[in-house]
Amino acid sequence: MLDYIRKFENIMYIALIILLGGVILFSIADLLWVIWEGLVVNSVFRLDNAELLSIFGVFLLVVIGIELLDTLKAYLRENVIHVEIVILVAVIAIARKVIILDPELRDGALLAGMGILIVGLGIAYYLIKKGNVIKSIPPG
Repeated sequence: MLDYIRKFENIMYIALIILLGGVILFSIADLLWVIWEGLVVNSVFRLDNAELLSIFGVFLLVVIGIELLDTLKAYLRENVIHVEIVILVAVIAIARKVIILDPELRDGALLAGMGILIVGLGIAYYLIKKGNVIKSIPPG
């Protein structure tokens, strides 16, 4: 029975990988369109701040998708979800939010929450990396 469940899980992960690959391809096409529209259609070889933020946002979304794809591949290979990769995706996602954040926004609670998230993710990543170094030292 457990073998059937594992096979079903693997089929679902393969389906997710295929779907995520399609989403990444469409995201790259959207990124190319946003760049083309910003450089050629709206203004000739000049991007304003809003267009740059839009390009950076879409670009970082593609990076997040690729990292998620890496997480799914790692699970298929080793049947283990790598927490380090998940934390890295969260760091990229919060960095994306900080980059595309409206400079006119003055909501202190939101900024404090994002700061706490960044510090927490940084500490988690540090502890995971430190734990991996300790595990890799051979005994005695």
